Amino acid sequence: MLSEKLLKQIDFIKEIDKIKYIQRKTKLFNSDRNENDAEHSWHLAVMAIVLAEHSDTAIDVLKVVKMVLIHDIVEIDAGDTFIYDTQKSHSNTDEERLAANRIFGLLPQEQAEEFIKIWEEFEAGETNEAKFAKAMDRLEPLLQNTSNNGGTWSEFGVKYDKVYEKKIAIKEGSSSIWNYAEKLIDESVEKGILKK
Repeated sequence: MLSEKLLKQIDFIKEIDKIKYIQRKTKLFNSDRNENDAEHSWHLAVMAIVLAEHSDTAIDVLKVVKMVLIHDIVEIDAGDTFIYDTQKSHSNTDEERLAANRIFGLLPQEQAEEFIKIWEEFEAGETNEAKFAKAMDRLEPLLQNTSNNGGTWSEFGVKYDKVYEKKIAIKEGSSSIWNYAEKLIDESVEKGILKK
């Protein structure tokens, strides 16, 4: 006989397949195809493993990987909010909270509580792990936009000040990665793919 716990876990696994259909504004490297949330989360997880040594503080890499893999699951219900959206805040919203409770609530209670706690920790951005996870989340689209001659910056008229304001969060997780990111931003201005 199948356990209720296993059936709940399978229901959750089936539900999160929907993340593959959530389109982001950013495009894949050197491409005109939009990235989806599943691709984004996978990429961040690998980045976290590869770049963990550059964290300014000791971090639990597995916890960071968990954060980046589940941080956008709420977008199944709440949708993706473009980081440079001028109408809607990119910060934690009521819609995301409802989504977290519903989607993670499909899991057995202990796992549901763990996933919600990890999601909340990422959103708060206060722990070393959350700071590094957010650094990865801000770095990936920067790399994508620079590979695409300005990408979403050009497409949506995003200026240097806004990019700098959003990307400086990288510094909280890694000063060396921030130095690299800041150099990319400055080079983008010099190349004319990011306007001041």
